[in-house]
Amino acid sequence: MATMQSRNTRTFVAGEDLSTAQFKFVTLEADGEVDLADSAGENCVGVLLVEGGATRAVTVVIDGSTIVECGGTVTAGGAVATDGTGRAVDATASDIIMGYAREAGVTGQRIEIELIQGGNAA
Repeated sequence: MATMQSRNTRTFVAGEDLSTAQFKFVTLEADGEVDLADSAGENCVGVLLVEGGATRAVTVVIDGSTIVECGGTVTAGGAVATDGTGRAVDATASDIIMGYAREAGVTGQRIEIELIQGGNAA
């Protein structure tokens, strides 16, 4: 069962419509706004906790325990990266590690991860 504890959040402005992107990875863009992660393995600022439309305030988990939606198989204890739709997958070579799975998951399932900042490539 996915749970969340001890997390740090920050409020950003949504650079695009994120109203259906709860529990997905987001990126910090050059204009200071956040967008849905759309490139597999890219560096992300965190996981969207409170969604919103374009130009609206949204809450992003930037560190700690959080829930994320799976885009494929995720191995418990394994390194996690983003897929091309902001969902969590097992990290592979050259991916930026965004955290470590506290439980296993499959496509569409929401699981708990320990989110880290500045993860090295897998």
